[in-house]
Amino acid sequence: SLSLLGCSSLMARLPLLTAGLSLRIRALGYWSLVYGYCALCAGAALLKLWWSFVIRPSATFQRAARETPPGCLSDTSLGTHCYVRIKESGLRFHYVAAGERGKPLMLLLHGFPEFWFSWRHQLREFKSEFRVVAVDMRGYGESDLPLSTESYRLDYLVTDVKDIVEYLGYSRCFLVGHDWGGTIAWLFAIHYPEMVVKLIVLNSPHPSVLADYALRHPSQLLKSSHFFFFQLPRFPELMLSINDFKALKSLFTSRNTGVSRKGRWLTTEELEAYLYAFSQPGALTGALSHYRTVFSFLPLSQNDVRSPVLLLWGERDAFLEQDMAEACRIYIRNHFRLNIISGASHWLQQDQPDIVNTLIWTFLKEGEGRKAYRN
Repeated sequence: SLSLLGCSSLMARLPLLTAGLSLRIRALGYWSLVYGYCALCAGAALLKLWWSFVIRPSATFQRAARETPPGCLSDTSLGTHCYVRIKESGLRFHYVAAGERGKPLMLLLHGFPEFWFSWRHQLREFKSEFRVVAVDMRGYGESDLPLSTESYRLDYLVTDVKDIVEYLGYSRCFLVGHDWGGTIAWLFAIHYPEMVVKLIVLNSPHPSVLADYALRHPSQLLKSSHFFFFQLPRFPELMLSINDFKALKSLFTSRNTGVSRKGRWLTTEELEAYLYAFSQPGALTGALSHYRTVFSFLPLSQNDVRSPVLLLWGERDAFLEQDMAEACRIYIRNHFRLNIISGASHWLQQDQPDIVNTLIWTFLKEGEGRKAYRN
């Protein structure tokens, strides 16, 4: 009878043991994919480095001295440069603010490789109705740069947004995010729905959509290869900085990834502003650290977005496939508007600022209209 009881107990536990084993196998497969793809990306980058050195050995590791910021970064028409120190984290954040204090808060979160300056067209546009704040995320621009990679966990980045909103004297905001800033904006709206009046995201899918879609579509996995490459220590910083930051320049100016032909090209001074920002000590490491903890936070435990959402998408995005934009709808429990902008690149708010600003105004005036502007 004891043996029968033992068998019965084992049979009862069998589904749990099987489920646990299945989970471990999936986890092993997931991390094997991550690190295997990291190795593949590293090999491709090594070949690129070797070829660059063969062609231009003297120029590969040279870079221009950039000690003085370009004049466009101190353009007073963009707003006032301010700083806020968050007591809880001890970090100091830099931001540029336009519009009168007391007006509803519009908080702008930039992506990679950007900083507050990527929102210059929106700072000018929305200051008539809003207190517009373009922040340098932790590790970017003039904001503090924590040294530990662990300091860039997604939950810390989301908490930064909450702390900044509250330290600016607000309880809620109109939240706008692009690229990586869009990811943080999605997560903030998921975890703090009461603090988001309306959510506006540019070329950044809901995080769960990106994770699910990339695993099912090899073409998107290839376009997302930088997520894997950036997991490597130090080597990505080297590759982005060789030949006087040629890779960074190419992101904004090349035919494949840069601003579209129909778009508003970056001036030489505007491009230099980006090179100045990322040539500062530790700047590239701070920016890349945002990527270096991301795989530990997937899949998400919460997904639903309860704020009204506007998703703007550049048709010619070289990094993200357009099918993901419509797929975001399944996680939104409120009004959802999707606008695909013809011919526009990934750098949407800089590429097509007039169209982007018009679509944002239209969305802001929908539903509650101007009543929603009140904090």
